[in-house]
Amino acid sequence: MVLQAVATQAIPLRKYLHEGWEFRQARGVNWYPATVPGGVHTDLMDNQLIDDPFFRLNERGMQWIDKEDWIYRTSFDIDPAMMSKKNIIFDFEGLDTYADVTLNGKRILTADNMFREWKVDVKELLKSQGNQLQIYFHSPIKIAMPKWEAVPFQYRSSNDQSENGGLFDRKVGVFVRKAGYHFGWDWGPRLVTSGIWRSVVLEAWEDACITDVFYEQQEVTSRSATVHATVEIYADKDMQVVVAIDNCTDNYQLDQKVVKVQKGVNKVPLSFTIKQPKLWWTNGLGEAFLYSFSVVLNADGHEIDRLDRKIGLRSLKVVTKPDEHGESFYIELNGQPIFAKGANYIPCDNFLTRVTDSIYDKTIQDAVKANMNMLRVWGGGIYENDIFYDLCDKYGILVWQDFMFACSVYPSEGELLENIRQEAIDNVRRLRNHSCIALWCGNNECLDAWFNWNWKHTYDKQNPEWSKIIWNQFKELYFVTLPKVVQEYHPGACYRKSSPYSDDEGTRNHNVGDMHYWEVWQGLKPLSHFMKERSRFFSEYGFQSFPDFESIKRYAPKQEDWELTSEVMMSHQRGGVSANKRINDFLLKEYRVPKDFRTFVYMSQLLQADAIKMAMEAHRRDMPYCMGSLVWQHNDCWPVASWSSRDYYGRWKAQHYFTVKSFDDILISPVMDENRLKIYAVSDRLQRTSGALTVKSIRLDGQIIEEKQQKINIQANTSKVVWEADLATLLGNVEEESAVVYMTYQDKLGKKYTNIYFPAKQQQMCYPKVVFSTEIVPMEGGYEVTLRSDVFARGVYLTIEGDTDHFISDNYFDLMPQEDVKLKVDTKLSLSEFEQNLKVASFSDMYN
Repeated sequence: MVLQAVATQAIPLRKYLHEGWEFRQARGVNWYPATVPGGVHTDLMDNQLIDDPFFRLNERGMQWIDKEDWIYRTSFDIDPAMMSKKNIIFDFEGLDTYADVTLNGKRILTADNMFREWKVDVKELLKSQGNQLQIYFHSPIKIAMPKWEAVPFQYRSSNDQSENGGLFDRKVGVFVRKAGYHFGWDWGPRLVTSGIWRSVVLEAWEDACITDVFYEQQEVTSRSATVHATVEIYADKDMQVVVAIDNCTDNYQLDQKVVKVQKGVNKVPLSFTIKQPKLWWTNGLGEAFLYSFSVVLNADGHEIDRLDRKIGLRSLKVVTKPDEHGESFYIELNGQPIFAKGANYIPCDNFLTRVTDSIYDKTIQDAVKANMNMLRVWGGGIYENDIFYDLCDKYGILVWQDFMFACSVYPSEGELLENIRQEAIDNVRRLRNHSCIALWCGNNECLDAWFNWNWKHTYDKQNPEWSKIIWNQFKELYFVTLPKVVQEYHPGACYRKSSPYSDDEGTRNHNVGDMHYWEVWQGLKPLSHFMKERSRFFSEYGFQSFPDFESIKRYAPKQEDWELTSEVMMSHQRGGVSANKRINDFLLKEYRVPKDFRTFVYMSQLLQADAIKMAMEAHRRDMPYCMGSLVWQHNDCWPVASWSSRDYYGRWKAQHYFTVKSFDDILISPVMDENRLKIYAVSDRLQRTSGALTVKSIRLDGQIIEEKQQKINIQANTSKVVWEADLATLLGNVEEESAVVYMTYQDKLGKKYTNIYFPAKQQQMCYPKVVFSTEIVPMEGGYEVTLRSDVFARGVYLTIEGDTDHFISDNYFDLMPQEDVKLKVDTKLSLSEFEQNLKVASFSDMYN
């Protein structure tokens, strides 16, 4: 049926209450302008009442804010069209966290969960003009403290920085349903927020409205896609309606029903089949095609509501079945097993309303550019804004979605457990139609902490009854409540009880489930152990570095700050008092002594990139035994030395540049096996490919020692050795520290994939001083830079001093002698400014 235009009556009206707000400290008298959505900290900054908490040591002086109550208010009028509607509700999409809401002097809502959406019928309280809306935010600390004091034991919470907040050991965050990282984390500050963090909306309608649509994809193949849709309709009376689903992409109607709805909530089932559908694929495997579907509600020949959604049709399964090793763990998309390449994602800012749509877009696109196909939304942050998932749908990025619990045990019983259940329902319903959602996970590391961080043993020793109480609460939350919500509201979706997870006893079984591998960073094992560890799916692993020096100057501009152990550098490092020293200790084992702090920053990034490159390539070489590699972490929430591959300002670290190649659709990866150099070809492509592999052993001055070339075939979705040789023969009489092995694979379409094997540790390599030649040509948006070196250049680094708003297409790369590399530099600088401030260096420039 071709879609026809219909007569349209006034459909539901929406009025966003984002203007005219003001706020004050509850025990104060002065009112100040406020931004909604927003928060207390950002409003205080906007009114110049506090300084930027991220600058130098300012965070320390902001700890009084979370111990105060705050009041927000606004007044508003309602136009006659909205006022005439029979039904008017307030939709508070996000209140952080404990809030009493009054309208025209009458309390309409008491909120106690940052993650929930609150809807209130206010028709009878509204007037045409001069409505007064007030929201009183109670201090989350003052609300939680009595709850903490009432319990005879402490609920463990490993990252709550209560001491930084002046609370000594009172880790109250587990009693509050708000983002855990606001109380501090090992990469973030302690800034406990309050405020109206999502939209406040007035909604008005007549007779009936669509409150939700769930598209349950029953069976999807390349031949056909069968979808059952459940349309939820709220009616204020018994009436007859027509419900239809339209395929707006192809301009025809999918299904239609005439139904009698009763007063209250009604669920109307519809179904349809699309022949030869365009399927949704992840980044690198195909188009992330999205259909535009509309559910239309008609009554008496008029359209009274419509709900539009973009839906990607795909078959997605998380496959866990016994095999010869233990149990598989991989994602099957449209019948194809795929290797998950990606990162763990945390909120982009401690102050969530500062994360603009453009920041979200850049964050997701940076994952796409690094050839990722999955992000894990980690459980100590938030259930992200809709735009995050919309972008993941659009760009083909799968989402591993944690529920918001991390590294703690929680008092999950009674009212709090029911509050959590409603929170889960709200967010599962909101997110379940997104094609990107790959699985739901109960928590981050809570099960592992109980069994393997000595928590259970400690509680057992203190009082076995306490241990029993906590474990029963744990099971009720993660083994009963959350999986029931997923089963009821997102049937067919995968639910994992925890991450990492092998079994209910927290066994660290490398042959089953996912793993968080921290034996290098936390366990101080050599970097080479990244290549030795095996797992079916690495859902966390990482290594720290500092942000770019130009980024450091933004939050620590004083020269006195530019020391590894300066007060500012130690404050902007939350991985422990020894973390900065740990970076340096690893660096001195692998590299040489840097000249100064600036060169140390460079080396820390190259060290991180080398370490994570080892891990990523090892994981991919080990497919299909290993089918996932999610590095910790994709981004930062403030300027800090951390495990991120992109700093707070969005600047790529060396690791992110390396990831582009390590996660490419084809990886050519060398590894030593005894005295043999073996080269693996790893392919994520769904079809076989063939091309030419060239292997050169080259002296650092550019002289070729030996060169081999052969045609190779690479099967789809495989990892196998395609070439091997005795290393000593390959190097001839040249010492290991004076040569590299350079390999190139070129497919039939001319795309090149390269890699380098270093025969000796970086500390031992005899890199010569490099002379660079550069050619700069203006182009749209910046400049093309052609770079050449006279000898082998390790870790070539370009920067534009003083320009914090630029992007270089490749960086920290290795440059072969007398080979040109062309780089695109996005910058707004004039040619003379660019030439003056462009700096080029390499590893050999960084030490004496």
